[in-house]
Amino acid sequence: MQQTLITAYQVMYSANRFPPRIWLQGEAGGIGQLVFHPNGETLPEDGINGTTPSLHYHLDDFHNAIDLLRNEGPVWLLYSGAGGSNENGLQTGVESVGEGEPPAGRGPRLLAAGT
Repeated sequence: MQQTLITAYQVMYSANRFPPRIWLQGEAGGIGQLVFHPNGETLPEDGINGTTPSLHYHLDDFHNAIDLLRNEGPVWLLYSGAGGSNENGLQTGVESVGEGEPPAGRGPRLLAAGT
């Protein structure tokens, strides 16, 4: 199982036939992407795209993923492998019950386009 700290992210919401994606960054650069497909469509298996994992979700999950990246910290990319027996996704750090919202500046930062 590979668990990598997410330090930044970039959203690509394309026109035409390209699905929305969230590109994830770590200390050493790109560490993976989340790809969002139309609701009801059969999702491809998660897998390695080049050297980084691609995790597939339905569009209904876009707001859940972006909410975790915006509001939680730390957040890790969890990749166990391709196939239905492997659990992949975003994982938050441990929080105390009733902790409330994190202080400003905590968690991944949004990258400006072209960075």
